[in-house]
Amino acid sequence: MPAAAAPGEVAITREDFARIVARVHDASGIKLGENKRDLVYGRLRRRLRALGLASFAAYCDRLDGPDGADERVHLVNAITTNLTGFFREAHHFEYLATELLPGLPRAGRRLRVWSAGCSSGEEPYSIAMTMASAMPDLAEWDARVLATDIDTEMVAQAAAGIYPADRVAAVPEALRRAHVQRLDGDRAGMAPRLRSLIAFRALNLLGPWPMRGPFDVIFCRNVVIYFDKPTQRALFDRFAGLLAPGGHLFIGHSESLFRVSDRFAHLGRTIYRKLR
Repeated sequence: MPAAAAPGEVAITREDFARIVARVHDASGIKLGENKRDLVYGRLRRRLRALGLASFAAYCDRLDGPDGADERVHLVNAITTNLTGFFREAHHFEYLATELLPGLPRAGRRLRVWSAGCSSGEEPYSIAMTMASAMPDLAEWDARVLATDIDTEMVAQAAAGIYPADRVAAVPEALRRAHVQRLDGDRAGMAPRLRSLIAFRALNLLGPWPMRGPFDVIFCRNVVIYFDKPTQRALFDRFAGLLAPGGHLFIGHSESLFRVSDRFAHLGRTIYRKLR
């Protein structure tokens, strides 16, 4: 039975939904259940209007057609949920500042952090602010943050580093004074010296990874909840392979490595250290 639709709207049939679910999974690894049908309908109805298509079946045909690769980028951008904020799950940044960064070996002075699933950029900017605050000698380090996301529109927004002024209210005042610039109207921008620490790239976590590492820290928070268990196992194994010995992994508050990976030691509060 097609999902209910308002007068003048198009319905999404079970076949349409199944085809879209398959394409999303193929393109991103995200597994959508039947409970996501309304979300898919709402997000993609706008896309149908933009393309001038009269049905979801026609949209599925577009995904499978000659321009399908380009349209699948738009599909993933539409479906992915980009809920984030500055210093979200603050205990991760407290641990980074008080436990992890002060204990880094000074020999070589190299630091690499990966924000995997960076969304609109609040996470990597929070990481960079934490680094700048906790490491007075940061300028003497070869320190970089890699920030990636599958959503190309979010990556572009993150790289611009401009946010509504009320969005930066979660940034502690001292860090706000040091790293946030008030722009015209109600906008705020990240300071150039902060932005220079971060490289933003579009990346599908299930595709090839061009970076070689090793990384000292990987943030991958509230991302794997959209993947099935086999995909999670493969992803965490790849993370372990790219982390330096004893490197750290931060995951989301509703995620766990229990019965998913034995390559990490649980340090508490969704913080893990690489074992092997």
